[in-house]
Amino acid sequence: MEEFLNYQIFKFGEYSLSVYHLAFIAMVWLVTWIVLLALKAAIYRSKRIDPGRQYALYQIIRYFLLVVAVIIALESIGVTMNVLLAGSAALLVGIGLGLQHLFNDFVSGIIILADGSVEVGDVIEVDGMVARVQAIQLRTSLVKTRDEKYIILPNSVMTNGKLINWTHHHELSRFDVVVGVSYNSDVEKVRQILVDVAKAHPMVSPEREPRARLLDFADSSINFELLFWTDEVFGVENTKSDIRFAICQAFRDNKVEIPFPQRVVHMPK
Repeated sequence: MEEFLNYQIFKFGEYSLSVYHLAFIAMVWLVTWIVLLALKAAIYRSKRIDPGRQYALYQIIRYFLLVVAVIIALESIGVTMNVLLAGSAALLVGIGLGLQHLFNDFVSGIIILADGSVEVGDVIEVDGMVARVQAIQLRTSLVKTRDEKYIILPNSVMTNGKLINWTHHHELSRFDVVVGVSYNSDVEKVRQILVDVAKAHPMVSPEREPRARLLDFADSSINFELLFWTDEVFGVENTKSDIRFAICQAFRDNKVEIPFPQRVVHMPK
């Protein structure tokens, strides 16, 4: 058995790879895999950590243990980190200059996972695009848009630009629907109709009272703004559409007119 374990597969200078080295490396990866499974089960069973934080904590520990496993495997065959760094210093400088954006994405990924500003399941808005975060990796994040498209988003986009997290800490978000009515309308009646329509929708949160306020006196209409709160942020456009349908029907039932734009043209005689 000792002779079999010491059998050299190949030799390069002072470095050699034997059956023993392969067995040791396999054992390191097996132990790492078992530890990761145990940690994942422990983290995801914890009731004191919310799901987004569980994912971030596990990813950070996973990357750290994988790096440690690689270092141990290299050390087992005689390749030390000092040798690697000394031999590739010039190469690393050149690569660093050429891959600044890539390193920026990696650092941004570590920041996102560590500070929890964006977590898996959050609904975010970046450059006008609204999407739900599906996964956060070191360099990129996977997000799904409202039209069911999956986008690979570089992490630096979320840390370097303006980002809106609609569901941070799972708080309610406010949205609005604007509608104009005729100048002949009873404004108090219109306000009540709008509030009642919002209250009747199942996606509108009962925790915050919907409000209707007079927005502006326009050329052809009196414009109202209906404000409502919901925690169903990702599908809010469907909710707003339902509310608009209900407003149209409620206005017809109560004989409230939504006017057409009107222009008066004076013809010279």
